[in-house]
Amino acid sequence: MGGNDLAALAAYAGLYVEQEVRAEGLVRDIGNLSRFLEAVSFSHAASLNVSEVARECEVSRSTVAGYLELLDDLLLSFRLPVFSRRAKRRLVTHPRFFYFDTGVFRSLRPRGPLDRPHEIDGAALEGLVAQHLRAWLDWSDATATLHYWRTRSGSQVDFVVYGTPGIWGIDVMNADRIRPADLRGLRAFGDEYPEAERVLLYRGERRLLRGGALCLPVEDFLLRLNPGRGLADPMGQG
Repeated sequence: MGGNDLAALAAYAGLYVEQEVRAEGLVRDIGNLSRFLEAVSFSHAASLNVSEVARECEVSRSTVAGYLELLDDLLLSFRLPVFSRRAKRRLVTHPRFFYFDTGVFRSLRPRGPLDRPHEIDGAALEGLVAQHLRAWLDWSDATATLHYWRTRSGSQVDFVVYGTPGIWGIDVMNADRIRPADLRGLRAFGDEYPEAERVLLYRGERRLLRGGALCLPVEDFLLRLNPGRGLADPMGQG
């Protein structure tokens, strides 16, 4: 995505939000909202700590909570709750935040000499997978919900699909090689839920089976994710 594309997306996001909030009379200080949109971009694809975002914006926690509700109401963001069914381990409580569109996230996320492009690309990739999974759930016949899983000790699975398709733990990594440490979250999730299907989506080109987890090229998975078919189909199990 080029500079002109990012500029267009940034203008779209800013103009759309400003017009909506002005029309509804929802926010008095547009400047504070603009700072919030930038600050919360650092929480995209991460556990959302409202108090930390408020400190970054130098506004009250209740103001940030209101801005977040506004983004949700305007369909500009969504949050994933922690999957806690039959939990044995201590889990985090903060939801995971996503802008509704990866391009909008990229347009709002500041970049500087201390920012690592790989980390921004990773968050963008996770957001793209989240978009596809939400669309699949909305349009498929499956009755299921989307979550994430994270323990207090730091083990995490990026997405958990739970419902009629079964229970699926799906992790995403922005790399083309898989190390044993990359499977830590899925291993812990498998210990907690032995009945779960575990999948790692990565940037490589080969389908692999590692530590009980199916490792798939993320592009192949996204291209084969079809609302008319079950979740097993893009895994090659349908």
